[in-house]
Amino acid sequence: MKRSLLLLGLIVVLVAGSALAYLLLTPEEDRESGGLGAMEPVSGPQVPLVGGFAEGEEIAFLHTEASAPQVAEMLTEMMGSPVLVVPSLAEVPETSLANVYVFANGIEGDGPMGFQADVFDNPPGTEGYSPLRALNLVTWGDEGDARELRSADEVLTAETDGEITIEQPGVVVNMPMVTWPGGER
Repeated sequence: MKRSLLLLGLIVVLVAGSALAYLLLTPEEDRESGGLGAMEPVSGPQVPLVGGFAEGEEIAFLHTEASAPQVAEMLTEMMGSPVLVVPSLAEVPETSLANVYVFANGIEGDGPMGFQADVFDNPPGTEGYSPLRALNLVTWGDEGDARELRSADEVLTAETDGEITIEQPGVVVNMPMVTWPGGER
């Protein structure tokens, strides 16, 4: 019995000591904001945003990882920020991917190959959204017919009309959107 009371007294002293140490050592603003480990923004490296199109509107997105080393290298050089190589992205089931259309020729622009900006289907808030994008390489049959396409529907119509071809090289790129039609992070 004495041993139990002694042990209980020791536990009470330890708990009270911990609470007192917390009160004495933790700044008041940290205690008011939820204590140690409260989630707050931190400063650090900045990842550059890239411009593109979805549903006819301008968007901003990031390149973070690519399944193919040559694509990651090209995007790293384009952005001046590392794009990591993650080969397993190529194994993600097709049903879990959305599409990005990247232009291999046509009108000059800010796209990764020096032509128009990328076009995305399924922005956030639409069925089929995923930040993981299957790369679709778009080539104009006659560059004289090239024009800026701003939606996946326009890209697919141009393909149906025989103006462009679309090749799917099996590359997946993680491209989370920061702004999109009707939203932003």
